[in-house]
Parts: sequence; structure tokens; C-alpha cells
Amino acid sequence: MNKIKKVVITTGGTGGHIFPALGLAKHFTEKKILVEITTDKRGLKYLDDIKDFAIIKIPSTTPLNKNPIKFFISLIIIFFALIKSLIYLIKSKPDLVFGMGGYSSFPVCLAAKILKKPFIIYENNMHIGRSNKYLLPLSEKIFVSFKDLEGISSKYNKKICLIGNIVRKEFLNFNNTTKTTNNDQKLKILILGGSQAAKIFGEQIPKIVEKCVASKIPIKIFQQCLPSQNKFLENTYKNLKIDFEIFNFSKNILHYFSKTDIAITRSGSSMLAELFNSNIPFISVPLPTSADNHQLKNAVYYEKNRYSYLVEEKDLNEKLFQLINQINDNRSILLEIMNRQRQFSDKLVYENIDFQINQWINEKY
Repeated sequence: MNKIKKVVITTGGTGGHIFPALGLAKHFTEKKILVEITTDKRGLKYLDDIKDFAIIKIPSTTPLNKNPIKFFISLIIIFFALIKSLIYLIKSKPDLVFGMGGYSSFPVCLAAKILKKPFIIYENNMHIGRSNKYLLPLSEKIFVSFKDLEGISSKYNKKICLIGNIVRKEFLNFNNTTKTTNNDQKLKILILGGSQAAKIFGEQIPKIVEKCVASKIPIKIFQQCLPSQNKFLENTYKNLKIDFEIFNFSKNILHYFSKTDIAITRSGSSMLAELFNSNIPFISVPLPTSADNHQLKNAVYYEKNRYSYLVEEKDLNEKLFQLINQINDNRSILLEIMNRQRQFSDKLVYENIDFQINQWINEKY
């Protein structure tokens, strides 16, 4: 990658976009490539302690608004985001722009095209995201996590490069030694309530925990929640007389991975990939309002390959307790899942990225 001296990574503002962007940024930095990251105001909270590369805020919003006034306002925001992106890229002078998906990546990638700067996009869901779908015709390549990615016309097949999931290297190197097979031991459950899960998980899962206690299932709960839910959950679990730990957003989620037997999570591609590569059995609960139902498609992929379980939100109260009860009765199920997960990993993802970029450079130059 000798021709690449500086890369701008532009990413959406959710953790599912930010964390792969961080993994990629650190990899490029290790290669002595100068990196800058652009995101919107949502993404800044994940990046407040980053010192290795510059962080630039680009405003963003969705244009898919049915309200005419809000739609018009969205267009104004997007227009000014494009102007800011043009000015920024003219000053920054990157050799390559890398779009990680999300609406805040759109104006930066579009500005790159206007300025005739090459850009590559990355898609880690089972269905291409809307921003990437609009950018695909303009991009040099699209790096994808799954070969069965939906939503791409066959005319773009030559742009597709299968690389695997971009997962932070600490997750790829994590060694899960949890081996709870004795039913007398507490089943340690990690509940991951990120930005799109905390509220519903905080409301519904305590009812399921109560059923577990009534059925004498020995459990310990680690639950991520909103700060506003702390007191309610603490009081609930204290009254149930179970071991628990409540936490809010954590940048050191591996600390909890090392303590858990099974996780309950939404089905965002980034979190599923981190759990999978860390060999953590998990139950995914797709967000029913996700665009193009991509979270359900993500969850179906992992369940179909017997890496995890799938429970839809509408069935949460009924099926989640049954599943926990089943796992408690036969803890060896967890070891079977872990063994299947260990047969595959994304450890070669960064080698694949280097190879594909070098191949693209050879084709282009």
C-alpha cells in the first residue's frame, strides 16, 4: 500500500459503525498510514479519548422523512454537510476515502467523488445499507463481510470484495475460557442493551429473570442499560435476591465477555461479529424496525449456522424464558456452540483488506 499515505475513514454515529471504523483506523496506523475519522455528533461519544488520529464532525440526518417540513430541513442539512465535506477533503488531501456506512458517511463519500478522490465502502450486514446502496455506483469497490449479501445488483459484482467482518483486534485475540457445564453453578447472562435495546430490554427482561428465580434457575445477571434505568433494575434484582451487576456504556466490554456464559443482544452486525469472534454463545433479538429488516437477516444467518439462537421481540416474554430453561438443563449446549464458533473466525480480515487494496492499486495505477 505504498501509494496510500493518508486515509479518511467516514462512518455513521452508532457503535455498530464506529467500532469497525476504529479497528480499521488502528490497523492503518500500524501500517504507518495517516488516518482521520469523520462522524456525526452521535459518534463523538465513542471517540472522546482517541489520541492517535484526528476526529472531524460532519452533520448528518436521514433524507427518508415523510413529513414535508422535516424532509426539507433534512435536505438543507445534507447540502451543508456536503459543502463542509468538500472543504474538509480539499484541505485534508487524502489518498483514499473509506466509507463505513451510515448517513454521515454519505456526504463525505459524495464529496470524494466530486473531487475525483477514490473511495471504497464497507458493508457488514446481510442486506446492503441504504447509504451504501446509493454510493455503490460511484465507489471503486465494496468490501463485504458475507458472500450472501442481499440488495446488490449483479452489474456491480466486479466491485464486490469479500473480506469478512472488520472486528477490533482485541476481540479477534480474545480467549474465552468460560466453561459452565455444571447446573449447580450460576448461569451467567450478559444483557447488552445498546442504543437500540436498553429501553425494551430493561423493561421486559426483569420479568423473565423473575420467572427464572421462581423456577430455581441459578443465574447471575450483567446488564447494560440506560442511566435512567439503573435504580429500577437495581431494586428489582435486589428484591429477587440474585447476583447482578448493572452498567451503562462501557468501552471495555471484553471485561464482561470474560465473565459470561451467554449474551442476549440486538442483532447489529458489529456486536454479533464481536461475540462470534470472542466465542460467546448468544441469543439475538432483532430490532423489528431496522431498515430492510437487516437485523433479522443478520440473526437468521448466525442461527442457521448454529452459532447462536434467535428470538424475535414479539416472542420475547414467551420464548426467552423457555430457552434459558433449556440451556440451564443442558449446559453442554453452550460448549457445542463455542466449538462451532471456533471453527471459523475473521482473523484474516486485515490481511484480506491489505490484499484487496493492493490489488485495487495495481489495477488503477
